[in-house]
Amino acid sequence: MAVVAAVLGAATVLPGDAAFAGVTPGSYAFEAPGPYSFDEDARSVDGATGTTGADRLDVGTTYRSSLPQDGKLYYRLELDATSNVYVSVTAVPRAGTTVAPTDNLRVTLRDANSRPCSYETVGFGSRSPHPIAAWGARETHATGSSCQGTGTYYLLVERADRSDSSPGAWDLELAPVSEPRLRQTAETEAPEDWNSASPTPLLSEAEHREGGGGFTRATTLGQGVWRDDLRPGQTVFYKVPVDWGQQLYATAELGSSSGDGGLVAVALDMSLYNPVRARVDDVSVSYNGSQKSGTLDPLPPAAYANRYDHSDQVNGMRFAGSYYLVLHLAEQVGERFGDGPFELTLRTRVSGAAEAGPGYAGSAQPPNLFELTAQDREATNEGGSDRSGSGDATMAVVAVGGIGAGTVLLAVLGVWTLVARRRVGAW
Repeated sequence: MAVVAAVLGAATVLPGDAAFAGVTPGSYAFEAPGPYSFDEDARSVDGATGTTGADRLDVGTTYRSSLPQDGKLYYRLELDATSNVYVSVTAVPRAGTTVAPTDNLRVTLRDANSRPCSYETVGFGSRSPHPIAAWGARETHATGSSCQGTGTYYLLVERADRSDSSPGAWDLELAPVSEPRLRQTAETEAPEDWNSASPTPLLSEAEHREGGGGFTRATTLGQGVWRDDLRPGQTVFYKVPVDWGQQLYATAELGSSSGDGGLVAVALDMSLYNPVRARVDDVSVSYNGSQKSGTLDPLPPAAYANRYDHSDQVNGMRFAGSYYLVLHLAEQVGERFGDGPFELTLRTRVSGAAEAGPGYAGSAQPPNLFELTAQDREATNEGGSDRSGSGDATMAVVAVGGIGAGTVLLAVLGVWTLVARRRVGAW
């Protein structure tokens, strides 16, 4: 019977964002998932307080680090002369901390002479803590830029305007990626004419799709109407495959509540990030208990030449690949209207025929970053998938585990029955 109990106990352990911690015989201590699901394969790295001794980041590899409130950290990259390199930094305030609307994450990429290649500052926009992301870039096509050629570059990550936030550190996820050069010279001006009209809203019945907990756990969506249930303070991640020449449209709706708690100025925030996790556009929705909605501005079709435009909305649509919709429901909604959950409806549309890509001379790191894979196309055609196939993987483990456990259990019970019969005969 002890063997049977062990088999059944082993069969109940399943993969997922949450983890079993401190498990002892006869107890099941469940650790709830945190505010962000970090890449399971991320490597730990310590940022340095100066460029001397800064740890190296390799493109195509994801890292985890930690940023103190009063600190700034440096990381080092060794780059070639031909690839565009982008480094996204996701900052995650720890549970129980506070933030101010003016708290900012600042990311700067510099060359060996401390001349900036790029910089970006991103804030929370409210007092509700949630993951935010900023990026740095070294682009080889940039005219007049000093950041050209093979050499050492430094990524600087810091917190700005932090007087009203909690003293605790922010956890970081750093994702450096590379884009290869083109085989042939392409257009050097952004397209001026594209369809900027909003399409007719999708009116189909909403299908339930639970959002993922981070960029690497984002749930894949195709065109359609989707529903999820959010708790105040929760952030969910979705990704929508967009091919070259295609346009993405998205609308988020927050369902009505029975309570009357006044007005939350920034209740639901929806941000769009491109395949390198650079922010393209966002929209915020106020909430007074009635149904509210927000729609991203019309965006141009994904095109390589969009990078030559100065606006984030056009410049960010420079790649094909997975575009991320990140939605956060503010903690203040819970303070005024209760714990929920609150119904989220997400309408996504991808229009336009897919076109040929610009013709890269090599492979991106990580591979397939700027293209749609067969899995992406299948998920898009089917309308969506559960957390990039993690649901299928989990069910496979359940099936295999269940079959294995059942087989062993039957064998154990068979032996036990045989022994019992022999003992009866001996008595």
